[in-house]
This record gives sequence, structure tokens and C-alpha cells, in this order.
Amino acid sequence: MGERMSRGEESRFSFRLMTADDVGRVPIGCQGDEAALRSRIADVGSAAVLAFDGAQHVAQLQFRRYDQTCRSPNGLWDPLYWGEFGDTAPALPTNSLSIFCYHVGQLDDSERRDARYQGRGLGVALLDYLLEWAAGAGFAAIAAKATPPQRAVMGFMGGQPTDIYEARGFEVSASWIDRQLLDVVHEKALLPEGTAPDVAARVSLCVKFLASGAE
Repeated sequence: MGERMSRGEESRFSFRLMTADDVGRVPIGCQGDEAALRSRIADVGSAAVLAFDGAQHVAQLQFRRYDQTCRSPNGLWDPLYWGEFGDTAPALPTNSLSIFCYHVGQLDDSERRDARYQGRGLGVALLDYLLEWAAGAGFAAIAAKATPPQRAVMGFMGGQPTDIYEARGFEVSASWIDRQLLDVVHEKALLPEGTAPDVAARVSLCVKFLASGAE
């Protein structure tokens, strides 16, 4: 967890923001319909950071404008889950972002993930790219839902644990047991031996304020 790529690997992969021209050319799973995706890109400037191995799309980190009232219609099984913080949702400036899901090892628009690209620091590199861009673009803050730190749970959810966010200046403002995730951890046997069930189902709200976007 939290691995950084070597200098050689960093030069192998390229990163850039998703643009409207990418719609229909790169995977857009969890992004909603094309019209909504194009609207978000026009509004925010992008909807994801993309990673490529040569010409092959291999990962992306999705994000949207922060919405304090965001609610998922199907809990964990809807992309809006990542932007939902319930009663803990802070009142952030309107020019704030929410980090959604990480799709590491995504070669096409399916649920399959290529394990060769996982555990190599691609998720962290996507996050660092997003933070640098958001600061330069004048956004005020970024909210993220951190996952439990167990590798199997992280992989299932497509997220990062609190220590990754804290190392980048995020503060943990709330933490709670996700009961739906707790059921999934048991059903899919994602719980490492000797790990307390509640530990493997605890998610957190992490917030980072960007000086460039202060109002």
C-alpha cells in the first residue's frame, strides 16, 4: 500500500486529464451517460485523470464537483457512493472537488482489472496528478472517502486508505463503519485472518484545503 513507482516506471507511464474528445475512446464505466459526462467535463474542466502504458489506457481516477447533498440511490453499488458523506458532509466552497473511484488495471470498459498494473503506485500517482492540477486550476478544496487499509478491500472498492491522504495534507474529519461494506467483506471473504471485522469496514471523510482556491 502506498508504493511509489521507480523513476524507470514513472517514465514508462503517462498521465493526463480526460477531455471531451476521450468520450468513446477510453473506458467511462461509473461515469454515467455520455451527456452527463460531457456536462461535467465542461463544468469542471475534466472528469478523471487518465494513465497510459504507451497507447493503452491502464488506469483512471474519477472526480466530480463536490456536492454536500450528494446521496447514493443504491449505497455501495452506485458511483455516487463516493460523494456521499451524509450528516458528516462539510460545507465546502462551491469550487471544490470530490474524489470518486480509482480504476487501476482498467484496460477496457468492463469490470476486469489487469493485476500487472496493481500494487505499483499508479493510484498514488493519479492522486498526486489530480492534486497538482486542482491547486493550479484554483479549486478551493478536495473531499475524499478513504477506504479500509486491507489490500483486498481496497482493491474491491477502488480507493485509497487514510494514510495516503494524510501524507498529502488531507485531514480526517469523520470516520464510521459502513454496514453495507461490512456485509460485503464477509460475503466475499475479504477479511484477512486476525483482522477485526469493523476495521475492514471503516471508511473516513478526508478533506484538503488548497491555498490557491481560498475565497
